[in-house]
Amino acid sequence: MTQTSTSTANLTGERATLLAEIAKQRFFLRFTARDLTDAQAGARSTVSELCIGGLIKHVTAVEQSWVDHITDGIPQKNFADLTEADFQARTDEFRMLPGETLADVLAAYEEVACRTDEIVAHTDLDVLWPLPEAPWFKEERAWSTRQVLLHLIAETAQHSGHADIIREAIDGSKTMG
Repeated sequence: MTQTSTSTANLTGERATLLAEIAKQRFFLRFTARDLTDAQAGARSTVSELCIGGLIKHVTAVEQSWVDHITDGIPQKNFADLTEADFQARTDEFRMLPGETLADVLAAYEEVACRTDEIVAHTDLDVLWPLPEAPWFKEERAWSTRQVLLHLIAETAQHSGHADIIREAIDGSKTMG
């Protein structure tokens, strides 16, 4: 379960609302992985390459990347500048690799989530961050911290749904219902 730090526990208003929403989406994603073995977390239950552990790894990597962008000014690469190694790393985000455990994947997700929550608690939500050039950003050139967090909420919710379908195919369990 996500820990609430003392600096985020007393938030109110928009920040509290945004953090409560991302916490809810994170809960659903983690809950989908409940009681799975490492093998099940890495299982592909459809023709897709996706697995529950890989989806959690991907959401962790995306969240980490955006938080690094905000806190450390580490720019995201332009799509045209991505290398074969970048594409391989992205592919590896979506699967459990040999030696990876669900416990380790969940621990990494928890660590990133706590860091994100701290950033949201202390960063101006209106500050703009340049976006990399990529087909999915079209005409957008920058996102505010608020838009980044909304993107992370949407990303987590979308992949939570993917994970729920995969989980149901593994053993019939559902996140809701």
